[in-house]
Amino acid sequence: MKIGLVGAGRMGRPILDRLAAGGHDVTVLARRQETRAAAEADALTWAGTVAETVCEADAVIVVVLTDEQVRSVCLGPDGALAAMKPGAVLVQHTTSAPATAQLLAEAGTERGIGVLDAALSGGPHDIAAGRLTLWVGGDEALLEQTRPLLEAYASPVMPVGPAGSGQRVKLVNNALFVAQVGLAIDAVRLAGSLGIEEKAILAALQHGSGASRALDVVARGGSVEAVADRLADLMLKDVTVVREVARGAGVDLGILGTVLSSDAVEEKVLKRKESR
Repeated sequence: MKIGLVGAGRMGRPILDRLAAGGHDVTVLARRQETRAAAEADALTWAGTVAETVCEADAVIVVVLTDEQVRSVCLGPDGALAAMKPGAVLVQHTTSAPATAQLLAEAGTERGIGVLDAALSGGPHDIAAGRLTLWVGGDEALLEQTRPLLEAYASPVMPVGPAGSGQRVKLVNNALFVAQVGLAIDAVRLAGSLGIEEKAILAALQHGSGASRALDVVARGGSVEAVADRLADLMLKDVTVVREVARGAGVDLGILGTVLSSDAVEEKVLKRKESR
C-alpha cells in the first residue's frame, strides 16, 4: 500500500519504521533541508510539499503537533485533502479540537475521501512495540477497511463513535492523566510529611490499590519533578485544549477541573508558577 506521512518527528518516525517494515511504500513530507538530509541518509522516499507527499497515496497519516498545523496541512488549496485521490483515506493522529476532526470529515466527504479521527495514546516505545492505543472516530466500515494498516503499529484500535469522538476520548484521558500526576505529587508530599521518601512511596504504591498508569509513568521517571520537566509542555497543551473544548461546549470539568487548577498541577506539573 502507498502511504503518505505528514509529520516524521518523535511519533511519526517510529510509525514510518513500522510501516516500512510491514512492506508499505511510504513517502514522507520533508520541507526543511535538515529533514531532507535525514531522509536521504536513511534512504527514505521524501517529497517537498504536502501535495507531492499525498497525491498517489492510498492512505495519508498525519502526525503533527498542534490543531493549527492539522488545519494547515489538511485543508485549503495546498492541503492534503485537496491533493488526495478519491477513495483514499486520511488518518489524523494529532491531538486537536473535536471540531477540527468534524471539519476534516466533512471536507473529505465532499471529495470522496474517507477520514478517520484516530486519536492516540502512548509513546514512541509503544509504536516500536506495535502497542500504541488508538481511539478512532469515524465510519466503522472505513475503520475495518483500514485496520490492517493501523495494526502495523497500534493495538488496540478501538472505534468510539463518529468523527470528533476520538479527540473527545483523548481529551478526557489527558485531563485524567494530568490530574493523576497532580495527585501523585500530593501523595509524595503527604508521604514525606509522614517520613517516607519519594522513591519508596512511588515504588510501594505501584503494588497497591492506588496504582495507576500515571503513577507508573512517574515512578519510572524517577521522580515527579523529572516527569514534569520532560512532559510539562505537552501536558500544558493538552490541558489548554481540554479547557477550551469544555468551555465551548458549556461543560463543567467538575472535580477534574478542581484538581487541574490546583497549585500541585499548575505550579509543579504544568510549570506555570510565574504566570499565575
